[in-house]
Amino acid sequence: MKVKLARISLREIRLPLREPFRISSGVTEHRRILLLALEDSEGAAAWSECVAGEKPNYSPETIDTAWLAIREWLAPRLLGREFEDPEQVFPLLDLDVRGHRMAKAALEMGIWALFAIRREISLARLLGGTHRSVPAGISLGIQSTPQALVERARSALQQGYRKIKLKIAPGADIQFVAAVREALGPEAPLMADANSAYALHDADHLAQLDRFGLMMIEQPLAWDDLVRHAALQQRLATPICLDESITSPQHAEDMITLGSGKIVNIKPGRVGGLGQAKAIHDICQRHRIPVWCGGMLESGIGRAYNVALASLPNFVIPGDLSPSARYWERDIVSPEWTMDSNGLVPVPWDKPGIGVEVDLDRVDNLTSRSETLAY
Repeated sequence: MKVKLARISLREIRLPLREPFRISSGVTEHRRILLLALEDSEGAAAWSECVAGEKPNYSPETIDTAWLAIREWLAPRLLGREFEDPEQVFPLLDLDVRGHRMAKAALEMGIWALFAIRREISLARLLGGTHRSVPAGISLGIQSTPQALVERARSALQQGYRKIKLKIAPGADIQFVAAVREALGPEAPLMADANSAYALHDADHLAQLDRFGLMMIEQPLAWDDLVRHAALQQRLATPICLDESITSPQHAEDMITLGSGKIVNIKPGRVGGLGQAKAIHDICQRHRIPVWCGGMLESGIGRAYNVALASLPNFVIPGDLSPSARYWERDIVSPEWTMDSNGLVPVPWDKPGIGVEVDLDRVDNLTSRSETLAY
C-alpha cells in the first residue's frame, strides 16, 4: 500500500493556558500552535502538530520559521509523491535542508498517521508499541515561593502522577527542591529540569541537589552541549537527563560515548519526527539507557503522537503526558486525554490513526491564519 500526499493545510490557532507556565527562559500564557491537516490522493486525512514555540528561547525554531520552512522548502518535496513506508519521509526532508527539525517532524508525523489510517491500525501499533497504558508525570513551572511549589507538588502526588518535574533556575533551585522533598518525603518521585540555565562553573552548586535523591536533573547546561555535560556528570551522583542536546540518533550515540548523561528525554516533535525518535529509542535500548517522552505544551493532537511513541518498550520512565485538563480549559480533541487514579494514560490501541477526533468547529473558531498547499 502506498500513500500519495495531495494536500497540506496549515492553521495557526491560539490556545490559552489555564495558568501561566514559567521555565528558566521565559513565561508562556497562551500557545500559538501550528496544526497541519494532511490529505492523501485516496481521501484519507490526518492531523499533526508542530511543537515550535512563539519565540526562539527553547530552540532556534519558532512557529513562524516552521511555517516558512514547510511552505517554501519542505512541503514541495512531499506533495504528489508516493511513499511505500513512512520511514522514507525524513531522509527526503533532511536532504540538503539543515535544521528545521520541528517543521520536518510536523510533516513526517502526519504521514505516519496517514499510513496508520490507511492500514486500519492505531499509530501505536504501527510504531511497534507494546504498552497498553503509559505512566504520566507532571511538569511544574517555577513558582514564586518554595511553599507554592510544595502545594502544587503535593496536589500532583495526590492525583496519582508517577513523576513530578520541578522546573528550576538560579535563585529558584536548592531551597525550592529541598522544601518539596521535606514535605513529600523520601519516596516521592521527584526530578529537576533546568532548561539550560546553568554553566559548568555552577557544578558545586548543582551538586547540592544530590542530597535530595532525585530521579534526574534534566538539561542543566547549554542546549547544544555534550562535552561539558560529561564533565558535570562525573561530579554529580544524580543522573543527568539530556533533552535539548539530543536532536538526532548521532547525538544520542555521542552522549553515550562521552558519558554526557544517563537518561534521554525523547520528544518526537523536536528530533524530526517519529522515525528519528524510534531510532534514538533503539540506540538507548541497546545501551540500556532508559528514556521517557517529554512534552512541549502540545494540544491533544500533539499529545496523541507522544502517547503512541511512549508505548514503545524502552519508555520505562513516566513521561510528561498530563491529561488535557492540566493545561487547557478545553482541548481541541475528543475524547480529551485523561489519566486514571493510578497515574496511567490509556494508549488508543484499536482505533486507526492517532486515536482521537479533532474538534473541527473549535479549531475553526481558534484559527488566526491558514494556508493550503496542493500539487
